Amino acid sequence: MSDITIAPPPAAADRLKFYGIWIAVALTLLVLPKIFSSGGSLTTFSLIGISIIFALSYNILLGQTGMLSFGHAVYYGLGGFLAIHTINIVARNKFAIPLPVIPLIGGLAGLAFAALLGWVSTRRSGTAFAMISLGLAELVASSALILRTFFGGEAGVSANRTKVYRLFDWSFGPQIQIYYLVAAWTLLAVIAMYALTRTPLGRMCNAVRDNPERVQFVGYDPHMIRYIAFCFAGFFAGIAGALAAINFEIANSAYLGAVQSGTVLFAAYIGGIGFFIGPIVGAIFVTLLSLGLSDLTPVWQLYFGLFFIAVVMYAPGGLTGLLMMHRPLIKAGTLSRVLPSYAVAFVPTLAMVAGLMLMIETTVHYTVNPSEDSHIRSFGISFDAASPLIWAIATILLVGGFIVARITWARVAAAWDNALGAARDKGIAA
Repeated sequence: MSDITIAPPPAAADRLKFYGIWIAVALTLLVLPKIFSSGGSLTTFSLIGISIIFALSYNILLGQTGMLSFGHAVYYGLGGFLAIHTINIVARNKFAIPLPVIPLIGGLAGLAFAALLGWVSTRRSGTAFAMISLGLAELVASSALILRTFFGGEAGVSANRTKVYRLFDWSFGPQIQIYYLVAAWTLLAVIAMYALTRTPLGRMCNAVRDNPERVQFVGYDPHMIRYIAFCFAGFFAGIAGALAAINFEIANSAYLGAVQSGTVLFAAYIGGIGFFIGPIVGAIFVTLLSLGLSDLTPVWQLYFGLFFIAVVMYAPGGLTGLLMMHRPLIKAGTLSRVLPSYAVAFVPTLAMVAGLMLMIETTVHYTVNPSEDSHIRSFGISFDAASPLIWAIATILLVGGFIVARITWARVAAAWDNALGAARDKGIAA
């Protein structure tokens, strides 16, 4: 009889490190309001928490199971609408249902609609699934303007969260109480979705993503696995939508639209769909970027799209993938060989980006507001869009920065190969 090798249980140090990370996250969520106590900061943190749940739910489809969806906002929006209606019903009938339970109702609503719509759409994968999800999204979004009794038309449906049954005498009127509600649900949802990736179902989702034919050959049904993953994604998306509805005390057709589906796609992909932490990084980055750029320029969505294109072309692993690439260099102690090349390449790259931004702002002024004063202010800088000097500077920065950047990034590639080769010589694999 051949010997069977049994994997040893994880060491106590590894378990302590694992649980220590979650405890540190929980403590950070508790301390953040003490450091950033303004209403704007608390609102931003709440939006980030909602975005994290939504992006991770989307990554169950795209990153874990390989299903590109253009309509994930359907379950986010329907969860939000059910949560708003539940708040109104509870407040009107004086039911003893506290507000922290409402996100679960939104999650169950997302699960129910995912179970209803997912059986047909998950029978196909790849492009066919993407087109089906897009069609279903447009169908539901258009219905939001027709079924006014449930969706409230263009104005949407509003509610008063303070009228719900109080828990521990919390009215959930102050923003800090909403922050703690969102933070608690974010932590629970993140832990649950991480645990899902460690289950046999999570492993089979990865197998279906990589090779569905082999999965079917060994006796599993790829359609059923995709369907179950789709239902889980709908459940967590419904929780995110319910939290958003509670935060804003309103749900409208924008929750169901293509913009919402596109935003979560951007967050997951920019963060990195190949890593569990990737959508978390992407949700934080996208939320802060959208809030910051919207105050600096009226065409912030254009920059958002350009950044997404740059990530797809030059960093398909996302921001997390870029960071993880440097792990072998850090372990081998060869990162210092690359840092000087990064510093040199950063200067012309920054000049190229500045020239592109200057070109965009001046072009947008003459395209959108040609009759207004040419003296404009963008990104905190005032300049004359009609001045030939501005156009010349933009051209020089854009063209010159591009040429020099190509040369310097070629040197970065050479330095990277040298540092990676040294890491391999020390026995550290990439």
